[in-house]
Amino acid sequence: METKLPVAPYTFEELERILIYFSASILEQNTEEEVVWDVVRNCISQLHFVDCVIYLLDEKSGLLKQKAAHGPKNPKGEDILQPIDIPLGKGITGNVALTGVAEIIADTSIDSRYIMDDEQRSSEIAVPIILNKEVIGVIDCEHPDKYFFQPQHLRILTAIASLCAIKLSKVRADKNVQIEQERLMSAQREMEELKSQSFKAQMNPHFLFNALNAVQYFITANDKVSALAYLSLFSKLIRYRLEHFQDETMLLGKEMEVLGWYLKLQKLRYGDKFTYAIHNTTIGENMDISIPALILPIVMESAVESTMLDQPGGHLDLIIELIDKKVHWQIRHNIQNPNDPNPGRWLNYRDQIIPWQHHLKKLNELNSAKITEESSYQYDENLNITGLHIYLKIPIVE
Repeated sequence: METKLPVAPYTFEELERILIYFSASILEQNTEEEVVWDVVRNCISQLHFVDCVIYLLDEKSGLLKQKAAHGPKNPKGEDILQPIDIPLGKGITGNVALTGVAEIIADTSIDSRYIMDDEQRSSEIAVPIILNKEVIGVIDCEHPDKYFFQPQHLRILTAIASLCAIKLSKVRADKNVQIEQERLMSAQREMEELKSQSFKAQMNPHFLFNALNAVQYFITANDKVSALAYLSLFSKLIRYRLEHFQDETMLLGKEMEVLGWYLKLQKLRYGDKFTYAIHNTTIGENMDISIPALILPIVMESAVESTMLDQPGGHLDLIIELIDKKVHWQIRHNIQNPNDPNPGRWLNYRDQIIPWQHHLKKLNELNSAKITEESSYQYDENLNITGLHIYLKIPIVE
């Protein structure tokens, strides 16, 4: 059989023009898709190939995926006719991707690695796209004539692959920066929403309305001492929350002081129906340590309101300890009258506290707070639900 002689090599001027053209064209592209489609089209128009496909390595699957094609594989637009995936090491393309070494196959009919795609062709050239010494893709071209591809084609495709790798690196870096910026903006929006939710929980209309009603009651009852005490605590709490609701951290001592104001207000509001106790035995002088500011008030609000819900009286115990650089914050409170004729209505209590647990989950996600939470019911000897134990472990903010 007669062997067809290869085409004449490019002149130096042609090589220079081709590389300048490829460089300028690739630099104008802004996305990964634009880059690979630009390269395959220019391989056809500038190098006079009849078929060109670019594979990019998918790191998750370990497969080379056809991302762009020009020639018979590209009937119109940016469609690829029956795109195929090639495992690393399989076929000529897979071997080039695995070894990182370009290959020219002068006669595909005698190479057992050859994989026919859309039709059988007689010669093939495959050049790896290498970035930071790692193969990220392959430029693969075929021709119906044997011995079509020459060393000069290999050199120019290697240069084009390098230009492609540099541009893909920049495109991916820009994309990662954009993704990170969008993530940070989204996280910032969610954090602002979290702060707003925390503030609304602390200053909810129900609490404010009842507080003002309590002041009104003391005034009408001519109990000036209680009215002034209640109004003083109420104004301090409102002022502090308004001034610091944007803060993401708070000194433990100040947090306990503010929560103390809140509990005193609830005590003034409910009178003898509500009692509470604060046990602080191991914190000692470590009141100036910082902790996340957006969780304890909303948990305390939920605990107090649940304690007093449809009950003749409620009690809440707050236990604070410092263990292994974490503030252990325990809240125990009763949630049910043992004589309640419908005890089953408390079985959905965890559903009622989902809002603050969701709040805690989002805080951990957005701020890496790593606060852990455990909740468990308390029972009497007849296995009736009598209370709830909330246990928070809050890492100190260094």
